[in-house]
Amino acid sequence: MKNILIDGYNLGLEKGTGVATYARNLSYEIGNLGYRTSVLYGNRAAPSRQPLMREIAFFDSNVGERNRMLEIMEQAHRAVLGPLGHVAAEVPVTGKVIARHFSARLPHYDDLYNATDVFKRSQSAFKLWGEVSNVKMPVRPDLAHWTYPIPLRVKRTANIYTLHDIVPLRLPYATLDHKRRYFNLLKKLDKVAEHFVTVSECSRRDLIDIVGIAPERITNTYQSVDIPAKYRDKPIEQVAREVEGATNAGYKDYFLFWGSIEPKKNIGRMIEAYLASKVDTPLVMVGAQAWKSEQELRLLESTEFQQFEIIDRVISQKKRVIQLQYAPFSLLVSLIRGAKAALFPSLYEGFGLPALEAMLLGTPVLCSNTSSLPEVAGDAALMVDPYDTAAISEAIRTLDADADLRAELSRRGLKQAERFTPAVYRDNLAALYQRLL
Repeated sequence: MKNILIDGYNLGLEKGTGVATYARNLSYEIGNLGYRTSVLYGNRAAPSRQPLMREIAFFDSNVGERNRMLEIMEQAHRAVLGPLGHVAAEVPVTGKVIARHFSARLPHYDDLYNATDVFKRSQSAFKLWGEVSNVKMPVRPDLAHWTYPIPLRVKRTANIYTLHDIVPLRLPYATLDHKRRYFNLLKKLDKVAEHFVTVSECSRRDLIDIVGIAPERITNTYQSVDIPAKYRDKPIEQVAREVEGATNAGYKDYFLFWGSIEPKKNIGRMIEAYLASKVDTPLVMVGAQAWKSEQELRLLESTEFQQFEIIDRVISQKKRVIQLQYAPFSLLVSLIRGAKAALFPSLYEGFGLPALEAMLLGTPVLCSNTSSLPEVAGDAALMVDPYDTAAISEAIRTLDADADLRAELSRRGLKQAERFTPAVYRDNLAALYQRLL
């Protein structure tokens, strides 16, 4: 049986991201294709000869905590030594550690491995030396599929890298990435990678036109979304109770945005457009505040917009915009199902998973007419120029008032989502892996 390794770089995060969802779905499809699935993590647990201690350390979120200055000195020392090989150790999962708390975050796997701080250390080495580090696995995989542009590889193995987008180069003002280093990493990976994977034709064109990767070295597999039936098919009455309990808003009586509060997501214009629309329907926002979030949310704190007169009563603007820092996946699915419409006027997306999630759940979508979103949404969404606040506002008013349009978008969305099923994604992966293996 061929063995495919993926990284747990994003899977180890406390809160999910789109790339973590991609990696988790990828792990399941690798298993469904009949390959042995290995996952490499990079938590801070020091290697141990005792299997039980490796298992305990893997599930211990406090493992490796130490003096920050000592940690910086150690990283500097390892960086000076250059991109030397990292060594991974197997993590036995025997059940001796009760790990059910992590079950929703764990991918599908046959083997789990950990190399101490391997992702941070490889990035530190790349900053200093501009080289891709090697990681030695206890069992050499037949293929290493890195789900993110990480400066790591397994020697004497075909290494492929998923590049979701090049937002740091296309929207440099929207990310904290060191742009020159990011560009140099992509160019270096182009020299060592067997192949690249991306998730939309938009991203593929960017990689060809801007980074200069040869077209035959990039395959667009798209990606899929698969929401478990126990969440997707909950009774409407239960969904309504969960929605009201979390937001104090009624079923199908709020607009919904979910995702990181950051410049790329265009939150500032979305809020401005929503407030200008003067609709009564509340806006629910689910997402952690990220870089520059205070700028994106500054309109909510503006005294100029502190109160609005609606139907002879004055209500606080903050009552119209309901913010949740986090929602577990089961609640998030209910919030999507219970929304009048999903708002996703992002400035740029490599794929735009939230739009697809909403369509799969039958929720009407308002999204941007730029980047990859037209590919994903097709004719099943109300599309707007994300830089045109007036157009976003008008679209919100239209969706709020037109029940027939919402029903039609819901119907089209369900049909459009069928183009991105796990089966379709699996076929795309199978063709790629067969070619490389």
